[in-house]
Amino acid sequence: MTARVTVLYFAKSAELTGHRSEVVPLPAATSSCQLWALLLELHPSLAALQDQVVLAVRQQYVALGDQALLLADGDEVAVVPPLSGG
Repeated sequence: MTARVTVLYFAKSAELTGHRSEVVPLPAATSSCQLWALLLELHPSLAALQDQVVLAVRQQYVALGDQALLLADGDEVAVVPPLSGG
């Protein structure tokens, strides 16, 4: 079963993908690590953020790991790279 999810890209992740957002079909049941792996398949350039990125699902931060996620149509996933101030 898949869910059509809006993926939002911020700052460096938007630069690397060339997108601010896109709708992507993703497995409804996944882990945060698998979700990141699927995004890397779509946009291999995101690998530059591998150890620095944070994901947010439905506006809640999730750690990259084995955390189980259940996605539904219309959910938002944000790719949040490290931000620098200035």
